[in-house]
Amino acid sequence: MCFLMHTFLGEVSVLSRYTVTGIDVLSPAPNPWGGCVLLAALFGFILSLYSTLPSNRLWLVSGVLSSMGLMFLQSWYAFASGLFFVVYLMSVWPTVAENAINCRNPGKCLFWANLVYLLGVFGMVWCTAYNFVPFGGELARERTYILILLASSVVSLSLMKSYQVTVPIRIKLSLPPSYTQQVTPTVQPANSEQDTLVKKAIFFIVLLGLVGFNFRDRQIPKPDINPETQQRGQFSALIWTFHFGYDNQGWPSLERAAQVLNDTGADVITLLESDASKPYLGNNDIAMWLGERLGMYVDFGPSTRDHTWGTMLLSKYPIVKSEHHLLPSPEGELAPAISATINMTGNLVNFVVTHMGNDRDNLDRKLQAQRLAELADQSEHPVVFLGYVTSAPGSRDYNHLLKKGRLRDIDSTDRGRWCEYIMYRDLKRLGYARISHSGLSDTELQMAKWEFYGDGPKVDNNQIVLPSEKVPDSVQFNKVFGERYDGHWSGRSHHFHMDTPKYFKAT
Repeated sequence: MCFLMHTFLGEVSVLSRYTVTGIDVLSPAPNPWGGCVLLAALFGFILSLYSTLPSNRLWLVSGVLSSMGLMFLQSWYAFASGLFFVVYLMSVWPTVAENAINCRNPGKCLFWANLVYLLGVFGMVWCTAYNFVPFGGELARERTYILILLASSVVSLSLMKSYQVTVPIRIKLSLPPSYTQQVTPTVQPANSEQDTLVKKAIFFIVLLGLVGFNFRDRQIPKPDINPETQQRGQFSALIWTFHFGYDNQGWPSLERAAQVLNDTGADVITLLESDASKPYLGNNDIAMWLGERLGMYVDFGPSTRDHTWGTMLLSKYPIVKSEHHLLPSPEGELAPAISATINMTGNLVNFVVTHMGNDRDNLDRKLQAQRLAELADQSEHPVVFLGYVTSAPGSRDYNHLLKKGRLRDIDSTDRGRWCEYIMYRDLKRLGYARISHSGLSDTELQMAKWEFYGDGPKVDNNQIVLPSEKVPDSVQFNKVFGERYDGHWSGRSHHFHMDTPKYFKAT
């Protein structure tokens, strides 16, 4: 029971992240649809007070079935099943708690309950990280639904058995009449005034939460778009392997990361390893938080139930179309990708962002590179590719993306990269920078700037400009990250490094 409550009710946005399908197919966003989760929890709590549903076998079976609907149905149907499951959980948890306390050996019961909870959490780790943990492989691969089915079935089965005790300890604020009749006359009636006060407090908390959704929506800042770069038809994009919002010491880094991202001034940001809507990662909705914190449009996917580490796209400009992809992964971990179209003040740009599989899974990387090249090649608009490719410059997968995807590397002379790459097509490159991670992640930030060709000849900038003083201010990267630095920056601050920033002009 604790495992299920933590997994699905640790954050109101979890159900939304389990059922997200992309911009094309409207799916329940955390705000405002997270409010339905609060209402479902309240409704389940009311049922626990004034009904005997916890002892109804049809209700218990329906709860198990709704958990599977959440795992296998699509979009709104899955979300509706998830809401029903929340109602079910909240309606039975007081009875489950009472049974645990009133059993013959409560200490032993709580020990086994905690053990099952830990096994469930570790099981979810194994189902996603099966390629990196002992006893992983096909046995654990993408089997979260089995954990949920077992946990919900055990809860329902435990409630099908009645427990008779002389003087039960109550958890519910109001017991059904059929149950209170079993209590001996020596038991003192509950303090009705105190019960009423608690009920009112719970209703007030839910109401406050619903009002909070509207308040948060009003507090979101407007996108901070530089009017000069907008007028010149310029934009920037950034890629970063985010490491789930925890720094290299294991401490939460959301606020520090938001500050760094804001300092870059990037118009489009892709964050990889960004799905923290799991109990072992804190059930943190990084996408919703950063979208509100930075005032940017957000696309998150594939869904949490798809067993990837997550991909997120943040944009100061509207995302008009997106599709989530699970790349071919016959051997290793599932690789996520998003293909999205962003309206840059009338100019449509297609973005392909991805986190490819592990470098040891050769077949996976080959098939994934082929699929990503197809996505880039099929685009009828300018393309920006932001990807974690797990291959060196000049490798098979790198060359396949360039050739079959008809892409250009932002800086083909930079041979010191591994994993993160920025590629593009039908755009004029202006600048390229690498920024040290300073311990916020295990991977640096990479950023690039472009401008649209307009009506003139489509000739790219091929010459590196030094020094940067010759570059217009609208093109230069933020000096808060220092000046151009040769080699790897190992200081504690975020700083340009690896011979960047670089700026480009026509030959």
